[in-house]
Amino acid sequence: RFIQGSATRNPYVFYHWRYIDIFVYFSHHTVTIPPVVWTNAGHRNSVPVLGTFITEWTDGEKLCEAFLAGGEEAYGAVAEQLARIAQHYRFDGWLVNIENKLSAAAVGNLPLFLRDLTARVHSAVPGGLVIWYDSVLKDGTLRWQNELNDNNRMFFDACDGLFTNYNWKEEQLERTQRLAGPRQNDVYVGVDVFARGDVIGGGFDTDKSLRLIRQYGLSAAIFAPGWVYEHLGKENFLQNENRFWGSLAEYLPTHSICTLPLTTSFSLGMGNSTFLDGKDEESGPWYDLSAQDIQPLYPEYQGMLSTSCCLQDAWCGGSSLQLQGTIPPGEERVAVRLFSLQMPAPPKLFLTLLYKLEGPQPDDFTVTLEVTTWDSGICFEGNPTSLPEPNGRYHPRFLPAPPPALAKLLAACHRGSHGWTSRCYELELQDCTLRDLSVIVSRQQPSLQETSFTCLLGEVRVLDTASVAASPPQVLSVTASQLWWQ
Repeated sequence: RFIQGSATRNPYVFYHWRYIDIFVYFSHHTVTIPPVVWTNAGHRNSVPVLGTFITEWTDGEKLCEAFLAGGEEAYGAVAEQLARIAQHYRFDGWLVNIENKLSAAAVGNLPLFLRDLTARVHSAVPGGLVIWYDSVLKDGTLRWQNELNDNNRMFFDACDGLFTNYNWKEEQLERTQRLAGPRQNDVYVGVDVFARGDVIGGGFDTDKSLRLIRQYGLSAAIFAPGWVYEHLGKENFLQNENRFWGSLAEYLPTHSICTLPLTTSFSLGMGNSTFLDGKDEESGPWYDLSAQDIQPLYPEYQGMLSTSCCLQDAWCGGSSLQLQGTIPPGEERVAVRLFSLQMPAPPKLFLTLLYKLEGPQPDDFTVTLEVTTWDSGICFEGNPTSLPEPNGRYHPRFLPAPPPALAKLLAACHRGSHGWTSRCYELELQDCTLRDLSVIVSRQQPSLQETSFTCLLGEVRVLDTASVAASPPQVLSVTASQLWWQ
């Protein structure tokens, strides 16, 4: 449904992809295929997306009896079909949830089914995953364990990971860590954001659960983060969503960007208008996660910096990234970390930035980009005679105009309009590994007063000069089918 989006006002949208490693699209249908728009948004942000295979109640028991107790041919056919579905719809695997009791014959074949499914998914889908939910036990009874133990370990051993139930206590984390051994990262400890049952913390106290989980080196499975939308309502959803994920950021390892080019207009895949080149081209609500851009980090520093989505103004799409903060007395600048990077730096980078300063005195500030590297001891800027930066921080050289060979592509250097300012930069590096991309907001003049600023980011691009300058490969034999023009 809604493959081309919909005209939905105030929809639920997920955009904190930088804080997660796997996204599971869950429902209570037996086979849940993630909607293509969710798969597209996850993949654009380098996050694998899993569907759900679930059986429940009496009907689930009958279904399991049919395909599990039926033997290798029966469960093999189900495994094959699930792998084909994932391959066909381009998502990355399955969460398997058997929430009904099983006969001795059915539970005896369950580990074999999981091994078969996992092998087929690995073969059909690069990087594919199968994760087992903590439910049925080795004797076929349905009893949630809230931990990894000898009653469910055979299912964990047969696939890529275990998603535990939510009503655990600290001693269960300790036992799980001990039993998982080197696979402790493959145990995803369940955290129900709705805080149903006897849990450590949910809602805006979810961080209490994550703090304990991290103490034992285990992974976390954050279930139903839609609580923010469903419980608190549509009003102020984006602010509440940023508050929720901001409260967890300390315990969520940052998901890095590992390839270039990096280009984003920060659009959420929804909006109240559609913008193009800074102009409001069409007013009216829209919602299409396939149009969501690569999303940044959303850093928050209490009283100092707030990062949020701005639906009132954008360069392209439905939203821009709004930075609101203060430069403390005596300080010259504020750095806002946008992206974590993890890749070798090419010899030469081109970077572009589109921004808009708001407020009564926008000319009091300058906005630039900063690149940091991991290996500052051996990393050099420019030629080998340069000295390494002691803190690994590099400020790309401003280019008044792009090089002639890239002028057409980098027309952004001159395309600021409707109050937007455009900048192009160049950075040459040698033997470096990229670490972070930040935007720097600086005062034009030193001051002993606290200075507030509001800056909208409309677009950021980081390009490998060599790949950009090369001629694109010629596309041959294009075939299109089942087209519907709207």
